[in-house]
Amino acid sequence: MPDFPNPMLAPCDEDSAPFFEGCRRGELRMQQCSETGRLIFPPRPMSPWAPRAEPTWTTVSGRGTIWSFAVPHPPLLPPFQDLAPYVVVTVALDEDPTVRLIGNLVARAGDPIEAFPPAEVTIGARVRAVFEKIDDDVTLPRWVPGD
Repeated sequence: MPDFPNPMLAPCDEDSAPFFEGCRRGELRMQQCSETGRLIFPPRPMSPWAPRAEPTWTTVSGRGTIWSFAVPHPPLLPPFQDLAPYVVVTVALDEDPTVRLIGNLVARAGDPIEAFPPAEVTIGARVRAVFEKIDDDVTLPRWVPGD
């Protein structure tokens, strides 16, 4: 396994850097096809719908619905073992439900990832993004219930 400064995260690249910069500012940013207007995730150097179109970046609402979820249990990667079980949700964004992001479901911003009761997760529940500073370089979106 590569040796990253934060073993829980892989480094961002040129394509994903604007996404992570937006997270540091408390914004959920997505690539958008400059020809079709469709959102693109994960970030990439060209649009899958118009290969000659260079994607642009736009800020989205950070609101959506829980499309799916999982509750990981050990054995896990060592940095996550002591946190399990925790809730990982797949969120369908309001702007385009075919664009889905994965992240932890927490009750409130700043809560640890293992604090949300797995029995209370509901497919289709409304969620919104909040942002958790992981270290000086990385801030990640987390999801909290409600609009």
